[in-house]
Amino acid sequence: MVRHVGIVVKKIDDVLPFYRDLLGLKPVKKANEDSAFVSHILGLRGCRLVTVKLGAENGETLIELLEFASHPVDPALLPGLTCPGITHIALTVRDLDKMYRRLTRAGISFISPPSRSPDGFARVAFCKDPAGNYLELVEELSK
Repeated sequence: MVRHVGIVVKKIDDVLPFYRDLLGLKPVKKANEDSAFVSHILGLRGCRLVTVKLGAENGETLIELLEFASHPVDPALLPGLTCPGITHIALTVRDLDKMYRRLTRAGISFISPPSRSPDGFARVAFCKDPAGNYLELVEELSK
C-alpha cells in the first residue's frame, strides 16, 4: 500500500492552492520539521523544512508537499516525462471535463485536452502543477 507521495516544491504557499482549492485535496497535517531526526533520515546537515500532507476523501494515500528552507530547490532540475525515475502522479477525478475547465481557467496548462483511452475504461489528461510537476488526471469510465 502506498502511504504518501512526496513532492518537493520551491514554496508551499505557491503550490498548496492548486492541490487544495483546485483539486479538492484536504490538508491533513502541516509541520515544521527541523529536528536531528529529519536531518539523519534524509542524510542532510541542518535540515529545515515545512511539510503539508493532503488527502482525498476516497483513500488513505496522501500527497506530501515539502519546502526545504535549508536546501533550496532549483525547478530547472525537474525531470521530464521520459526521464528515469518517478515522472508523474496519477489522480482519480470524478468529472475530468469539469476539472479540465476549472484548472484551465486558473491558468494551469495541459499537454492535451482530455482523451478517451483506447480500451474505453478511462479519460485522461496530463498537466503540470505550479511547481512544474506532472500530474495525470484520470476519470474512470464504466464500459
